[in-house]
Amino acid sequence: MSEVRLVVQGDDFGMCHAVNVGTVQAFREGIVTQVSTMAACPWFTEAAALAREFAIPVGVHQTLTCEWDFLRWRPLTDGASLVGEDGTFRRTVEESKAAVSHADAVRELSAQAAKFAAEGLTLEYLDVHMGQAAPAAYDEVSAALGKPFIYGPEESKRFASIETLSDRDAADKKPWLLDYLDKLTPGVHLLVTHCAAAEPELAAIHRPGSYTYRWAEEYRLTDQALVTDPEIHQAIKDRSIQLTTVREAFAD
Repeated sequence: MSEVRLVVQGDDFGMCHAVNVGTVQAFREGIVTQVSTMAACPWFTEAAALAREFAIPVGVHQTLTCEWDFLRWRPLTDGASLVGEDGTFRRTVEESKAAVSHADAVRELSAQAAKFAAEGLTLEYLDVHMGQAAPAAYDEVSAALGKPFIYGPEESKRFASIETLSDRDAADKKPWLLDYLDKLTPGVHLLVTHCAAAEPELAAIHRPGSYTYRWAEEYRLTDQALVTDPEIHQAIKDRSIQLTTVREAFAD
């Protein structure tokens, strides 16, 4: 096919209420086409209900880390290698990669997929939160479920490009996005976003000056503004870009 097809993904659905509210708006009123859902997180049950209510295409955002100071989540399983001294997931991919055993990772990621399925959600794909702490485990779980791990060594090659909107300076983000849309080539492209509504909890999940602070409010609120921006909508329409999902794009 010669058309330009774009998957716009919203990550971290289920992390907190602000993310849930913003992500639903980004899907219903914006350009987000699929959403990655965190089954181990506190607000997953609400996210699952919203996904069912609004028929949002969803995947499992496989989670072996928790980066926040005050919003801490635990594994669904009891693998000792998964957690730090406080019993929650480790804060960085590097820490997790150094500690997590393959067996514990496979059992935890399988439990996350099972909890996702128990909510009546249809699994369309799998991806990963923050980065790959246990690459072989993602491949094993993906194979067992018969669904693509979209960042895997083979699946990722199916995309013409994979980009993240979020971690860019606010002043540069819209010009970058318009330029990105203008330069898309024929094929399937993946654009990853992190959306959230402007709720007080976003400012309360980290200490001032924490290394994750820009991922709380700044990156998420600017992503939210852009994916619902009429100018971005129009740019996609003017360039005849087809918005799609992983399932639709690779159905053949």
